[in-house]
Amino acid sequence: MTDPIADFLTRIRNAILARRADLVCPCSTLKVRIAAVLQDEGYIAGYEERSGFDGHAELIVRLRWPEPGSNAITGLRRRSRPGQRVYVGRDGIGKVRSGLGIAILSTSHGLMTDRAARKAGIGGELLCEVW
Repeated sequence: MTDPIADFLTRIRNAILARRADLVCPCSTLKVRIAAVLQDEGYIAGYEERSGFDGHAELIVRLRWPEPGSNAITGLRRRSRPGQRVYVGRDGIGKVRSGLGIAILSTSHGLMTDRAARKAGIGGELLCEVW
């Protein structure tokens, strides 16, 4: 697998389209941090790590369904890819859907949202957008 973050976002997107309550994917530190940001922003209900098949760790993400038929996440987009990295400076961080969504950035201070990066005055790699 060349892009595990794109795979993680695709699994979330597919679980939403299939109206699943949760999803299971291979675990990594970066995926756990992305899930923590999504939980802090209210896009998912929670997540947990568990030891899966053959000793490999799995990440279980519980999706948030505020009302039947509508999920908290309406869209996901991977911005920085292995073939084309996208870096933004502190002045180049744009708003997602006029401020209704979030962008997740990998900065020198860890993973954070676009609002937190603007407030801290730092830029970084623009991983994905969620709305």
